[in-house]
Amino acid sequence: MSPTTTIGYTERFLHENDAESIPAMDSTDTAGDILALFKSLDLQGSIEHGSASRDFGGMHSSEPLAIIKPASSEDISKVIKLAKRIPHLTVAASGNDHSINGQAMVDNGIIIDMKSMDADRIEVAPSGSYVDVSGGVLWEDVLKSCVLNHGLSPRSWTDYLGLTVGGTLSNAGVSGQTFIYGPQTENVTELEVITGNGETIFCSHNEKSEVFFSVLGGLGQFGIITRARVLLQPAPDMVRWIRVVYHEFTEFTRDIELLVGLGDTFDYVEGFVFVNSDDPINGWPSVPLDLNRLDSTQIPSIAGPLLYCLEVALNYNKNETLPSSVDMRAEKLLGQLRFCKNSNFQKDLSYMDFLLRIKHVEEQAKANGIWDTPHPWLNLFVSKKDIANFDRHIFKNILKNGVGGPMLIYPILRSNRWDDRTSVVLPEGEIIYLVALLRFCLPYPKGLSVEEMVAQNHEIVQCCIENGFDFKKYLPHYNSREEWKQHFGNQWTRFQERKARFDPMAILAPGQKIFTRN
Repeated sequence: MSPTTTIGYTERFLHENDAESIPAMDSTDTAGDILALFKSLDLQGSIEHGSASRDFGGMHSSEPLAIIKPASSEDISKVIKLAKRIPHLTVAASGNDHSINGQAMVDNGIIIDMKSMDADRIEVAPSGSYVDVSGGVLWEDVLKSCVLNHGLSPRSWTDYLGLTVGGTLSNAGVSGQTFIYGPQTENVTELEVITGNGETIFCSHNEKSEVFFSVLGGLGQFGIITRARVLLQPAPDMVRWIRVVYHEFTEFTRDIELLVGLGDTFDYVEGFVFVNSDDPINGWPSVPLDLNRLDSTQIPSIAGPLLYCLEVALNYNKNETLPSSVDMRAEKLLGQLRFCKNSNFQKDLSYMDFLLRIKHVEEQAKANGIWDTPHPWLNLFVSKKDIANFDRHIFKNILKNGVGGPMLIYPILRSNRWDDRTSVVLPEGEIIYLVALLRFCLPYPKGLSVEEMVAQNHEIVQCCIENGFDFKKYLPHYNSREEWKQHFGNQWTRFQERKARFDPMAILAPGQKIFTRN
């Protein structure tokens, strides 16, 4: 495209302010030509030249053509409508760059920085039943605003809250409250979405519900979530945080499944696997709370190379609940369990501090430099029927020395908590386990290299396939259409139909590598 032609396009933009009025461009247009067109859009926000970047996983890099910092949903709509007119151009919404395998990245395309849009948009309803938030707001900011200003809290969380609302809703959003309230996708009632057609749609369970359920767990394939209405409940003041240790996997799973099935139970239930050694990262020191210690004297001599920690929490209000009442409730629930004697660690802390507990880990990791190293994480949903074999083949074999970080494992319940109209896919069964291998690259010779970690993840997935485990990747990433078809299984046809309807040119979320821009 010549300079004269570029100026002509720009003048038409300024006059008509309509991206769809521009003739389609062709493959001879340069990056500079395309960037000039985007700069000519009458955006409330700003546009910057793209630069090479990595996501949290640290294993993939990309160089976008431009980074759009929208100030409103209208800005995003204009960007997508213009992108439709430019061959091969794709658009990715980026939150806090916490993807692992480049899912929110784009090469020679447009990045939309969601954090810049309505950054302070957190509006609690007068009734206190919900909060309206921008899709680019971090969950930690939702927590602080709702709890500190209103004494209210969303019901369902993720463990790490430095994630955007739109980002977790595009996947599922799970943690230790999921067995009660379902994932975060089950705790929103309305959304504002900009589809791959550039259309702004307000949707809910009952209004334009196909858009609503498509984008929830839709991996960003059908639209960009720009606003969400999140359910609230009264926030407690305090939390009793408890950890107990098991040496038998069968006892651990019996007890953790018992707890998530009780009507009167803990408010949070998770678990993790750790190495039966004094390894400071993978072993006993990773379990105690505060200055308590766990050592070989508290572990049965018959214990194997791995141990299991059950992590639970009780919420309470310090001005309404006597400490003895909290003690009695905790003792009643713990009295039904079969954990190792003398391995009961407890701590009382504020509700805010409990939910922000991973923030402190982040600060420590940044201080010692490992937060910015690659993170070859692997997250899986595994059916209950296969979890014992998963422990035998994978935890006790492939991962017997740990992963240089947490190895989470805890159950979630399907019934009435996961709407099958969303785009999330799960294994079969009522009880499903989340397994999260949260690897950190430790300095040699303490840990595996990045390449060895990636190879080990591949070995784990292959082991699941070869043994016929019913599993699905959570926060999935595949490199071929065939792998994605296998991932979605009998929901693949529906997923394709939704793509054809809401993003027919495959403009959105190219980093997922599900569809190719056409």
